[in-house]
Amino acid sequence: MLKITDAKLKFASALIVGCLGVSSFSYAETLKLSHNGDTKSPVHKALKYFADEVKEKTDGDLKVRVYPNGQLGTQRESLELLQSGALDMAKSNASELESFDPAYGAFNIPYIFRDRDHYYRAMESNEVGQKILRNSEKFGFVGVAYFDAGARNFYTTKPVRSPSDLQGMKIRVQPSPSAIKMMELMGAAPTPLPFGELYTALQQGVVDGAENNIGAVTTYRHGEVAKYFSQDGHTMIPDVLVIGTNTWNKLSDDNQKVIMEAGKDATAFMKKLWAEYTVEELKKADKMGVEILDVDKDAFIKAVEPMFNEAKENPAISEYVKGIKALDSK
Repeated sequence: MLKITDAKLKFASALIVGCLGVSSFSYAETLKLSHNGDTKSPVHKALKYFADEVKEKTDGDLKVRVYPNGQLGTQRESLELLQSGALDMAKSNASELESFDPAYGAFNIPYIFRDRDHYYRAMESNEVGQKILRNSEKFGFVGVAYFDAGARNFYTTKPVRSPSDLQGMKIRVQPSPSAIKMMELMGAAPTPLPFGELYTALQQGVVDGAENNIGAVTTYRHGEVAKYFSQDGHTMIPDVLVIGTNTWNKLSDDNQKVIMEAGKDATAFMKKLWAEYTVEELKKADKMGVEILDVDKDAFIKAVEPMFNEAKENPAISEYVKGIKALDSK
């Protein structure tokens, strides 16, 4: 029988304690971040940049692992997982978030932003964009940062240059009350559908078109089955990086501060990425045989004017809608 001396026991105990001490010292918390973008997309690059910033700013004490391509579920599923505490972070967008926090609906009003500069003023404003991020905690998530997702335009299987061309067309939309209302006012039949099913739906004629930024046409190859891209720019809906309230409350004050700082850095990084991306993707769409169409923008604006008038009277978003319009003159 092996005889264990007191000295050996003391050595073993010291070794175990030492190992536990090293393990405790080197422990790093890892947050799971879900998004539905491709690994080549600007938003994925921006989220990886965010993760790198968090790791660097915390000396590796806090890490973020990014899961692209909807690996952890759709945007809606990811938000539900955040609320239950089963997921830490997610990239969604204001259309999807509107169903969870009505305030995000202010960004979904068609033609509320005059141009990209106006859009950024609203996102950076403490009375509009930043206030909405801060106030979402009661809905189960905390807003961290906005990412430019470009202007949303129609891409269809037949030319669309005015609202009259949309009459009777089935257009895929996100499950957003604002998106559905917009389609109805323009004369189309709104068809909520998961993004992952859209290529096949276009191919089989289940829908006649969709609305999104140029990346949907190129990166996701929708331009292979929808050959017309109408530059109406009806909305400029931001992507939004959010963190679950359960996860947020477990972080130290220092790590909460780092998350917010890294979010601002990633927003600035994405701004540059998106400007370059748009130019390149329009060239790719042209090579795919997609026809880029100019439109009668005034006709589209007039068609959805009732939405803006209603928004000004909606208590959930009226202050933000008015705040956005006030920033237009600056």
